[in-house]
Amino acid sequence: MQNITVLSGGMGGARFLQGLLHGIASGTLPGVAADATVTVVANTADDLWVHGLKVCPDLDTVMYTLGDGIDLERGWGRREETWSVKTELAEYGVEPTWFGLGDRDVATHLVRTQMLEAGFPLSQVTEALCRRWQPGVTLLPMTDDRVETHVAIADPESPSGRRVIHFQEYWVRLRASVPAEAVIVVGLDDATPGPGVIDAITDADLVVLPPSNPVVSVGTILGVPRVREALTATSAPVVGLSPIVGGSHVRGMAEQLLTSIGVEVSAAGVGLHYGARSAGGLLDGWLVDERDAEQLGRLHEAGLAAAAVPLMMTDHDATAAMASAAIELVRR
Repeated sequence: MQNITVLSGGMGGARFLQGLLHGIASGTLPGVAADATVTVVANTADDLWVHGLKVCPDLDTVMYTLGDGIDLERGWGRREETWSVKTELAEYGVEPTWFGLGDRDVATHLVRTQMLEAGFPLSQVTEALCRRWQPGVTLLPMTDDRVETHVAIADPESPSGRRVIHFQEYWVRLRASVPAEAVIVVGLDDATPGPGVIDAITDADLVVLPPSNPVVSVGTILGVPRVREALTATSAPVVGLSPIVGGSHVRGMAEQLLTSIGVEVSAAGVGLHYGARSAGGLLDGWLVDERDAEQLGRLHEAGLAAAAVPLMMTDHDATAAMASAAIELVRR
């Protein structure tokens, strides 16, 4: 395998990519060339404009993580960050105060915004930003078009009984503490795949769906027109790793959002949501955690190659072992 493509959200996808690259460098991935290349198609539906700046959380999390600039404790933003700009904005009473931009992080958003306003598409802007960070992968936005995820929540004071907020407000301000009644991805149906996205899938030797959120990370990438069709048509095996372990998400809000779209919150539930390619779905193989081994029968009955292995990304070696097991599952 020479060309590997990963459809990634932010934190979970970035940590998986660290292990994948570690596995390639250490030569521990079965059938993978020592000089294999990795292309990442990243979710951009979490993007938002804050204080006049274009912020791309998932692109930046992948870029900072693989470029060794991430704050490891928070899992997002820059290491050794300071917050003078955030403090001054709060003194002026400028909203939103719940979404803070660190001083180092602001530099990235300033460069991105200036380039976008000069007419460069997001894909070219991302390529330029990566020249500094050297993430060791080709990082592609899923689309150059503006796409934003919103979440409907209950609001007794609204005439409709609900209100719609940006996904970042649901996650950062509310901490996903209230039920999500619906997920609405604005602009997705009219989006065009970013440059290189379809080729990265159709020309791959392996496509991986890492343990990213299946609704607002991988799900939005799959919702870009032509991406799902490219996955079903590619000659490469397509394998995924469950973000649900022992009946709950490891980190994030997958449980709340899966419930909002009527998908069973379980390792098997997510695998069946993606579906087997042999039955019109997307996957050839699906890894679950060893704690969910009793669910393998349901997956096999649906036509999926499936196995149970440890899925906790405790360090690079453990994550590389996950990648190795995923490859072994669908290796031809």
